[in-house]
Amino acid sequence: MQIIDAHLHFSAVKRFINCASKISKENYSVEGLEQLLVNNNIVYAVGMGIEETSNKAFPDHLQSNPMGLDLNEQLPSKIRCCIGINPMSLKKNFKTEIKKIIESLKSIKVIGIKLYPGYYPVSVTDPIYEHIFELAKEYQVPIVIHCGKTYAIKGYLNESHPLNVNQVALRNPSVKFIIAHLGDPWVMDTAAIISNNDNVYADLSGLIVGDEKAINKRSTKYFVEHIQRALDYANSYDKILYGSDWPLVTMEYYIDWIKQLIPSVYHKKVFFDNALNVYSGLKIYI
Repeated sequence: MQIIDAHLHFSAVKRFINCASKISKENYSVEGLEQLLVNNNIVYAVGMGIEETSNKAFPDHLQSNPMGLDLNEQLPSKIRCCIGINPMSLKKNFKTEIKKIIESLKSIKVIGIKLYPGYYPVSVTDPIYEHIFELAKEYQVPIVIHCGKTYAIKGYLNESHPLNVNQVALRNPSVKFIIAHLGDPWVMDTAAIISNNDNVYADLSGLIVGDEKAINKRSTKYFVEHIQRALDYANSYDKILYGSDWPLVTMEYYIDWIKQLIPSVYHKKVFFDNALNVYSGLKIYI
């Protein structure tokens, strides 16, 4: 089965580098990622743009827009980008920052936009993002929104609740929104939102951080049912996208774990078709 990984990372963020080295035990490099794609039959992947101006600075209020994939000058050929938005820099220097965002959206390798509420203390309902929603509409790209618990310990969790997505989705019906990480732990809220809004989807990235041992530990009845209950309630397998959040998790074991969550009849949709539907920019490559 061919796979599209709709959510991974390829940025020189120190937390990612440390996690790959010490926790997930992944080869976080061009060579490492290209080999993983081949080994797991991943035909394309979508990288979430994020950068920092110094080690462990993310969420870096000083980082300029747009944020991209800066781990290496050479980007693997099968990787496309959702450019990341830093609302703090956007508010301070709007004209310059928005101009750079517009220029990046003209690249064929940019197929979406990523927002980081919860990391930055700015909700997606903040007026500053209305300009971003208009650009998404103009360039016909989806917007991925971090929802749920943050990888950083000190997260603004009231800003990363998926219910905030419901508000902006209603106001922007022609824009496709993707709730990252199924909004975990608020997965039932995410389930209600994606089943009630034609333009809202969710990805399954980042539900586990770590290696095979960590994945086995998270294979308990209670955690598995926590996710499956939401998927069953939503009854929207045409709106669920596979994503890994690599390098935060060992990819091959995470793929197998997600397969066990999803009824086999929906595997092709979740692992391939839905991403192709949401990310129209991928269609020229497939």
